[in-house]
Amino acid sequence: MKRFLPAVLLPLTLLLAACSGTSSADDSGGGGGSVDGKGSLTLNVGDQKGGSEAVLRAAGELDDLPYKIKWSTFTSGPPMLEAVNAKAVDVGSVGNTPPVFAAGADSKITIVAATHGSSRGEAILVREDSPLTRTTDLKGKSVAVAQGSSAHYQLIASLKEAGLTLDDIEVTLLQPADALAAFTSGKVDAWAVWDPYTSQVLQAGQGRVLTDGEGVVNGLNFQVAAPSALADKAKADAIGDYVERLRRAQDWVFDHPEEWAKVWAKETGLPYEVALDAVKLTHGTRVPVALDQLAVDSEQVIADTFADLKLIPRRFDIADYVDDRFNKELPPSTSPARSYGKASSR
Repeated sequence: MKRFLPAVLLPLTLLLAACSGTSSADDSGGGGGSVDGKGSLTLNVGDQKGGSEAVLRAAGELDDLPYKIKWSTFTSGPPMLEAVNAKAVDVGSVGNTPPVFAAGADSKITIVAATHGSSRGEAILVREDSPLTRTTDLKGKSVAVAQGSSAHYQLIASLKEAGLTLDDIEVTLLQPADALAAFTSGKVDAWAVWDPYTSQVLQAGQGRVLTDGEGVVNGLNFQVAAPSALADKAKADAIGDYVERLRRAQDWVFDHPEEWAKVWAKETGLPYEVALDAVKLTHGTRVPVALDQLAVDSEQVIADTFADLKLIPRRFDIADYVDDRFNKELPPSTSPARSYGKASSR
């Protein structure tokens, strides 16, 4: 088992950096394809492998489209939002941190939809034989984390809850592949990361959870659109329809976790058992929710935190980057995440 984990995880560094607030030079997007629907309108959608297109197709939500979709595949959220800013992408899905970095850079982006899910997959991991048993034990220890990622914020928030700050630990800024090597070799004492990496480490028996993000981070994911697309009535209508299809697809995932795990495993190269654990731990728990004041306030906390740390260049009001026209009759952003019970790796 200890041999299979690095081989599986390495390609995922190109797949699941959506939570990352930084990107390498080759994270510029590319690939993709198109889905032909009725009508002449084409909606340009940003995606990641095993992401929106895969789940929409699996749920049958790409049938009878009243418009066409041109997909562009990106390796992480930040370059996708760069494409949104450049009007090359009309809408795309990201985690809770990339919009903060994009808005901090004064990019032209607008958050238009949200889901709320479990944050149990956002975890600080330690090796099985580690003497560390609680967050306060991290004082003076080294922790690997991807800079500007949702895991970075979860680390900060978890430390704060334990009465610590980043100054109390040795932060080692590493992307997942390098972090895994440092973690398993003992070069760092802990690793702050997100699912499915969390599920992979637990499945391989190479670590355990010291603490996770449940009750610490907001558990939100977003659809982010280009303001220019929202200003075009036809495109805005298409974005509204697209968002609604994604909401129905998310409901389908909850009702069909095993079926979606098979699709996701095939799309991403994850072992089925890891994919199923990740679905039950995080990805299948998401509930479509309203972009309400509570969501805005929780994102403002993230924005202010990174501004205070000078990881983004300015302070700003996240409300200036939110459009709630597609809220409909959705539950509040703090609605409980769906639960399958404990995933098998727990």
